[in-house]
Amino acid sequence: MAKMMTPAMERLHKKKRYNVTGVSSPGREAWKRLARNKTAIAGLVIVVFLLLVGLFAPFIAPYDYQVQDYTKMLQSPSAEHLFGTDNLGRDIFSRCVYGARYSLPIGIVCVILGLVVGGGLGVIAAYFGGKTDNIIMRFIDIIQAIPSTLLCIALVAILGNGVIQMIIAIAAGSIQGMTKTCRAAIFMVKSNEYVESSKSIGVSNLMIMLRHLVPNAVGIIVINAANAVSANILTVSSLSYIGVGLVSPTPEWGAILSEGKAYISAAPHMVLFPGLVIAVTVLAFNLFGNGLRDALDPRLK
Repeated sequence: MAKMMTPAMERLHKKKRYNVTGVSSPGREAWKRLARNKTAIAGLVIVVFLLLVGLFAPFIAPYDYQVQDYTKMLQSPSAEHLFGTDNLGRDIFSRCVYGARYSLPIGIVCVILGLVVGGGLGVIAAYFGGKTDNIIMRFIDIIQAIPSTLLCIALVAILGNGVIQMIIAIAAGSIQGMTKTCRAAIFMVKSNEYVESSKSIGVSNLMIMLRHLVPNAVGIIVINAANAVSANILTVSSLSYIGVGLVSPTPEWGAILSEGKAYISAAPHMVLFPGLVIAVTVLAFNLFGNGLRDALDPRLK
């Protein structure tokens, strides 16, 4: 006689089948943990929003960021000018909107370059060890003896002002930290059995590093990169503020802040709003970076 399936048995059967076919991957589990972190999601939303603002700046900004109107100099915030105007009559809101096209991409590109150069050095040092590790890390120690901000100022002074020069200077200043972070991350996975198995079957060193070591250490690297973006944005703004970075009429947030410091008493809105934009951006990246750290570490479930 055929065995009859009761409704309860059917539900149990479907549940078991779902559990077999719907096995979660580590990436999916990390995303679930990240989605439960409201502050991290808030940071991610702000970051995406700012990136979209920079992308669609011509459609969002009500005025041309470099058009001067001397009849509207140093106006306070109003319905016509949301953030007020500066000492040349330019709309500060429009300049802050266009500033997202400079500060954010520079911060992100500097992290990518730092990862490519510094991360590559860190992976090589950790994988080969011995003299190779000693030479690379002593070179990094020499560079790290120079404060990163001072190194950036020196490179900008040598290379000159400009976006490309700024990217090179800040990326060079972030190489040391990236090298040590990637080296430590690779040391954590270097001793695993799959590395020895790959060596035993003749897999090249380059393929072992790219296919086995880097993917298994990417969590720590990504966390550090997310936090480094906010640090780079602060560095960009700091260099522009002290006059060695991007200068007017470039609407970089630090440059806008630098222009307003002379009018902080007569027109405090000139420093208030660009300062808030920088603070919110840095906070958003920090919240997202901290949430990413918690999501990628299974011990913090």
